Amino acid sequence: MEKEWKGKSMKIYTRKQKETKPVVAVCYDFDKTLSPDDMQAQGFIQSVGYNVADFWKESNGLAEQNGMDQNLAYMFIMMKTAHGNFIFNKKALNDYGAKVTLFPGVDNWFDRIRKYGDEKGVIVEHYIISSGLKEMIEGTRVADEFEKIYASSFYYDDSGVAQWPAQVVNFTNKTQFLFRIEKGVLDVNDSGVNDYFAPEDVRVPFRNMIYIGDSDTDIPCMKLVNSNGGYSIGVYNSETNSKSKVYKMMHDNRIKYFAPADYSEDTQLDKLVKTIIDRTVSNEALESMHYENKKEFAKNNDLISSEQKEKRDLIISLESSSSFAATHTIIEQLIRYDSWTDLEKEWLINIADSNSQVWAIIKDVDVKNFYKSVLTGMKQLSGKAEKIKGRIGN
Repeated sequence: MEKEWKGKSMKIYTRKQKETKPVVAVCYDFDKTLSPDDMQAQGFIQSVGYNVADFWKESNGLAEQNGMDQNLAYMFIMMKTAHGNFIFNKKALNDYGAKVTLFPGVDNWFDRIRKYGDEKGVIVEHYIISSGLKEMIEGTRVADEFEKIYASSFYYDDSGVAQWPAQVVNFTNKTQFLFRIEKGVLDVNDSGVNDYFAPEDVRVPFRNMIYIGDSDTDIPCMKLVNSNGGYSIGVYNSETNSKSKVYKMMHDNRIKYFAPADYSEDTQLDKLVKTIIDRTVSNEALESMHYENKKEFAKNNDLISSEQKEKRDLIISLESSSSFAATHTIIEQLIRYDSWTDLEKEWLINIADSNSQVWAIIKDVDVKNFYKSVLTGMKQLSGKAEKIKGRIGN
């Protein structure tokens, strides 16, 4: 949908709204996370007359020699080597994607985890954040399982032939897509991702994100998710059983967990993700209570005067005072007020009785005079009030 603003056509983007249920976003790298090898190495590279090692050597060399992003380099080499071999269009890339091998259990993983979440009262959504090619991922048999596929892609001319990179996703800019998922602002051109969202209005808080990846290129995303209370999981190929990468990521505090890239039911990874969903249920119940308390506090805060707020803050400070100097300073400010509610008086009496700092110096002139004024204004003295009166004397 588009509208006119100052003579310019502006698109109105569709955004995901906050749900009544908690949402867990499971975000995946693709190559060597869902598939055992780079997607380009599973048919495309061979079809243009290269062996895999030579292709990547040329691509990485091009990037190094020209100060070029490595992903832009491989995209250029793909276009260049396809010339004369076949029409480099979206269909060709989709067809290569259809040949990509997936790790065990991937085919039924997404629906199974969604159903498990549904049973627990949690909405589970799956997202791809990959430096691989979007068009090839869209050709895989699991492409429809994802809410959104963020990956490198091409711009195509009117004939459908690739002409230029439309999107390039590298290891550092991957993190922007986590913020899009967080706010439900999924379109890559929607600047609403920069808007402020109150914590209680965020659609998928980072604590409800799971990032699954396999290598250093995933570290920025893993670190971002980890540091904001979410879950980062490193996976490794169970056939080679090479854990060096996940060990390094664990050593560097980039991941919280690691598991074989086996997505079958009852595997280590399956149990881990289900346990995270279970934990989300109780976490979100607590968060809901917290936000309700915040709402009640905010409403109450709006109803009381600035003087009442100042008095309340000073009483709270007195309650937590842990030094004689701080107590005298607070009492000096409290003496300025000569009007106290019955609840405030009882609160002040309880503080004198329970805070050892106040109790110890209550006979000091300033503290004594303040509490005398509080006691004088009380119609009926409680047991604690009588105790304080006896302590300070005449």
